[in-house]
Amino acid sequence: MAAPPAKAAPLGAAETLVQGQGGEALPILYSFRRCPYAMRARLAIAASGLRCELREVALRDKPPALLEASPKGTVPVLVDRDGSVIDESLDIMLWALRRRDPGGWLRAEIGGLDDMLAVVEQCDGDFKRRLDRYKYPQRYGDVSGAAYRDAAVPWLASLDAMLESRLFLFGNRPALADMATAPFIRQFAHVDKEWFASQPWARLQNWLAGWMQSPLFSQIMLKFPPWKAGEPGRLFPPASPTA
Repeated sequence: MAAPPAKAAPLGAAETLVQGQGGEALPILYSFRRCPYAMRARLAIAASGLRCELREVALRDKPPALLEASPKGTVPVLVDRDGSVIDESLDIMLWALRRRDPGGWLRAEIGGLDDMLAVVEQCDGDFKRRLDRYKYPQRYGDVSGAAYRDAAVPWLASLDAMLESRLFLFGNRPALADMATAPFIRQFAHVDKEWFASQPWARLQNWLAGWMQSPLFSQIMLKFPPWKAGEPGRLFPPASPTA
């Protein structure tokens, strides 16, 4: 599944860019720290070793530059150096990893890229729909999201089964499927931590805990103030863990 052609969107003349080592403007990433889709994008960019200008977005006050780049107004949105725009999280992951993939995230030890993309599609389809209704039942006219939680159990159990003989979903090192699904499983687990911990998914629970305790997770979850037009964004990944 290849990324669709990027669409062009001119940058405003007043926008100030963080510069790379050679003085060139860096790609811009509009992000929101807790959004699992934006977490995906930051994971892949950080793992690739690429750098970008991160612009943290306050979702209640979306900057005009974000809406100019992508009128749908969701994050993440990547504006490349040439002004082209990618506004789907998985496509941003592929954009970064097809440029640099030192960890081999696109090369699974077991199976291939299409197999990993199939798992990501399951995550983004039925699982995400059930997650939303479990986490926010009131938005969907429900008093409780328990039925949607329970409907997600078979898929989560299938991931636990995949981990029976290996540390990660497609081998003994992390790959695209792990990093594209983990932010959403984290969100699911946090709705009711006690319930999640009580399920017979020790392998999946350990997989999730290991990811959340990793230096990469810490790196992509640094807090930044919301970006304001006319100000430079933040270098991402930062030059040092405390930058």
